[in-house]
Amino acid sequence: MIRKDNYTLPGAKGRPMLIDVTYDDAFKNAPVVIFAHGFKGFKDWGTHNLVANYFAQNGFKYLKFNFSHNGTTPDNPLEFTDLIAFSDNTFSIELEDLGTIIDFACSGSGMAAASDVYLIGHSMGGGISIIKSAEDSRIKKLITMASISSFYNLWPEEIEIQWRLQRIIYMPNKRTGQQMPLKSTLLDDLDNYPKRLDILKQAGKVKQPWLLMHGDADPTVPLSHAEELYAAHPDTEFVVLPGGDHTFGGSHPYLNDALPASLITFCDTAISFLSK
Repeated sequence: MIRKDNYTLPGAKGRPMLIDVTYDDAFKNAPVVIFAHGFKGFKDWGTHNLVANYFAQNGFKYLKFNFSHNGTTPDNPLEFTDLIAFSDNTFSIELEDLGTIIDFACSGSGMAAASDVYLIGHSMGGGISIIKSAEDSRIKKLITMASISSFYNLWPEEIEIQWRLQRIIYMPNKRTGQQMPLKSTLLDDLDNYPKRLDILKQAGKVKQPWLLMHGDADPTVPLSHAEELYAAHPDTEFVVLPGGDHTFGGSHPYLNDALPASLITFCDTAISFLSK
């Protein structure tokens, strides 16, 4: 039977992180797959729960979580109601959060301790996952989907100049219509830790087996990002999804009971890779 267990952990600066673990109790000692969402994402976005069920049906525990500063709260996990937290987010904060999640998965403090931990990162969560995989040997395999290759080329230079001068910038959320604030402390983070936060250099240090997947019709993170990652680490298993967009056919809200074709392809390819 497919089950879902829910937890709450303190993340960076004490802000809570909601966690859920989806699994089939028929599979004992199932390996744990940790999913790291992207920018302006959250664990229950669109198709994420269907993907969790798909992995659980195929013998994995699938752990999803909200980064502590993603803008959602335990009371409003589907809405960006904590824009103060969102404005304070940095890449180092997300790396700290992901480390806490891995500690949780390996400790057995809330769920059965994982013997194997696999990591999936989407978009910006892909960049975070690459860095964490280069740093943490507890991660046995890495999968990135539509991952960015750099934190430095996500905005035009003139935007960054204005951002530094005003100490804040507002990122439009097309789905919600919100203007979401980001303080320039995020830029300070890049300035303070340029080596650690260089995704391409960290990609070259990844020792784990790595499946790199990207759609060739991604309007948000172009395929060139995946090509740069592959050039930095040519031992990856590089799969291009024909016609795949940034979310592999997913949307929010997602009202269908079945996964879109691109996501089924992703899941089947990922499960085959993890099962080798």
